Amino acid sequence: MKCPFCSYPDSRVIDSRAVENGGSIRRRRECPECGRRFTTYEKYEETPLVVSKKDGRREPFDVKKLLSGLIKAFEKRPVSYEQIQEMAYGIERELRLRGESEVSSKDIGELVMQHLAKTDQVAYVRFASVYRQFADVQNFMQELQQLMKDEKQPEAEVKK
Repeated sequence: MKCPFCSYPDSRVIDSRAVENGGSIRRRRECPECGRRFTTYEKYEETPLVVSKKDGRREPFDVKKLLSGLIKAFEKRPVSYEQIQEMAYGIERELRLRGESEVSSKDIGELVMQHLAKTDQVAYVRFASVYRQFADVQNFMQELQQLMKDEKQPEAEVKK
């Protein structure tokens, strides 16, 4: 692996570990020329997953875009970057397990909302406000009321 700092054509692996539940390998490397360290990821090549947008456009699925949206939703929340990454890769895994080569942006958004609702309500509401494009406070309040209603249902089932 070529060094990204000095372009030396080789580097040595210092540490390797499985990430994404064994779906890829994270390697720490060191350049013998400049001595700097960097991280690489090795992942098997998958068939492309295409996202169909509301306006009819199609584009390749990009887990980085998903990760970016999750980072914004979890901003200043007590959730580590590693947890956010695991959520993003878990969502990607769920989409790929469906066995479809094309998925709608609506399906992705709903899947993200399910994961956020179970993880952090503030992040859920932040994401929902953008994803559902709340037009006014009334829409926002309806989403909050639904979230509170969904949260109380399991408690009612336990009391029976």
